[in-house]
Amino acid sequence: MRNFFQNKHTAPAMLGWGVVIILFILILLPLLAVLIQIFLPGIFFGKLDFAGFGLVFEIFERKLWSKSLTNSLMLATGTAVLGTILGTALAIMRTSRAFKTKFALDFTAWALLILPSFIMAQGWVLFSSGKGIAANVFGMEWVTDLVFQPIGLIFIMTLCKFPFAYLAVTAALEWNVSQYNEAARLNGASGWHALRTVQIPLMIPALLSGAALIFMDTIGDFGLPASLAAVYSFPTLSYSIYTSLYTAPIRFDMAGILSFYLVAIIVVVMLFQLFILRKGDFSFITGRAIRKEPLQTKNSWIYDVINSLFLVVALGIPIGSSLLVSFMDKLGDGVSLSNFTWRHYTELLNIDSTIFVGLKNSIVIAAFAGMIGLVVGVCIGYVLIFTDFKYRAMIDSLSVISLAVPGVVLGIGYIFIWNQPFLESIHLHLYGTPAILVLASIAGAIPIAARLMISSMTKIPSSLLASASVQGASLYYRIRTILLPLMRASLLTAGLTAFGTSIFDLAITSILYPPNFVTLPVAINKAFEDLNYGFATAATITSGTLIIVIMMAFKWFVEKGFSLMLRAIKKEKKHVITDSKCIKEI
Repeated sequence: MRNFFQNKHTAPAMLGWGVVIILFILILLPLLAVLIQIFLPGIFFGKLDFAGFGLVFEIFERKLWSKSLTNSLMLATGTAVLGTILGTALAIMRTSRAFKTKFALDFTAWALLILPSFIMAQGWVLFSSGKGIAANVFGMEWVTDLVFQPIGLIFIMTLCKFPFAYLAVTAALEWNVSQYNEAARLNGASGWHALRTVQIPLMIPALLSGAALIFMDTIGDFGLPASLAAVYSFPTLSYSIYTSLYTAPIRFDMAGILSFYLVAIIVVVMLFQLFILRKGDFSFITGRAIRKEPLQTKNSWIYDVINSLFLVVALGIPIGSSLLVSFMDKLGDGVSLSNFTWRHYTELLNIDSTIFVGLKNSIVIAAFAGMIGLVVGVCIGYVLIFTDFKYRAMIDSLSVISLAVPGVVLGIGYIFIWNQPFLESIHLHLYGTPAILVLASIAGAIPIAARLMISSMTKIPSSLLASASVQGASLYYRIRTILLPLMRASLLTAGLTAFGTSIFDLAITSILYPPNFVTLPVAINKAFEDLNYGFATAATITSGTLIIVIMMAFKWFVEKGFSLMLRAIKKEKKHVITDSKCIKEI
């Protein structure tokens, strides 16, 4: 019994319990609140009426609810299928053939992952609308009818979400295990048959991972329907949840039911992926495996042309359209010198500009989210990799689930939890204050930082920390002097990634922003909804460029400062004195 209490109160165990409490408060509790609201719709507002289970099935009777469900399923399924096919084809081309523009493809994939979906969607709306770039500049009026229909929206989402499959399959194709393919060919299999029966089955984990990520990210996406709202009606689960809270009358029951189905669908997809992976053995790397080298061919220019055309469509059209519209006085007047203006950019220089105020607020919120999310991410990684904490599996599951839970669902949960009257007496009534945005942004930053920290910590031998522990080093001392110096590059990457994604989080800020308080994504989206396209695109280009410059400058400053510190230490002289004096070691 004595040993039990000693183990329970060790520093690693206390760190584990601290991580569990943080994840419970920031992620699990809001998610549970959304689910409880379905059956006890008044519990968070002083009522205990049990609504029964009939409300769950009303989604099939109410037209808007059912339309939102079918639209979301159709959009997510179509995007997952086409996105996986496109990402896999590009990954195979990238790893099997050598061509000059392959690094541009990698850059585009990462850029599309980092850029918020509402910015990409706005670019496509500006290009494809009736008075957009395609119709007015290029005379392609047919683009409007092609894009603003379900198959067109699936096409746009495919171009935004394919990087999930591309990166997953590219990693799976890193190793050359051609002996399996050669064995099939020696037994009479054609090239297509060997690809279909040997190579593709070996890539099932990567294909499932990419498809599941595309599906989950698409079905919870808020940016596309928010950008389409001004020009095309296409209700989805995420956008209908938002409108149920911000249109009269407020429908918490509707928000709860739609959130339940959104989370349930994501859980089913995750369980299906695990079920498929556990049915088979997909280990294929042996001692004969070597890193795959792309094949040099005389016709590599063909791949450069194909890749360049694809990059123009995937990244050039939405970003180029936004840049072009930002210099146009009126969208419908086309491209001409008389329609050229700097007006939209000069409006941004106003110190009282909504965009300027929103940018300041978003930077402050993202800075807190990045720093605190990084600290919690380091703690999660340490508990999962270097301890035998009893509830490690639960911590890992919560950090994974939080990646899949859409921001609109998390935002609704925060309303239910932090809008309670009794919290005023203890000064924790956060709803309607900027503090709740900071808290929700931290919750969104934690899973990103945690995944990056876990990946980095797996490369560090646990024996280094164990040796320091045997010598009497405390947990804090081991982390500060051993773990963090070995992870400094990963720490910087994780912190900047959490910071960058928090700035442009439209879903959470749209749900939770207080009155008379604006954030950058809300200000940009509001200008776009008001059809002020020139100002919205100018704000997008300017703020995006400024944030990238800030992030790169901070990265350079930290790396440069660390290098100067090491250089100063190396220059310090070493003194070895053989007399009775002390020996100074550096």
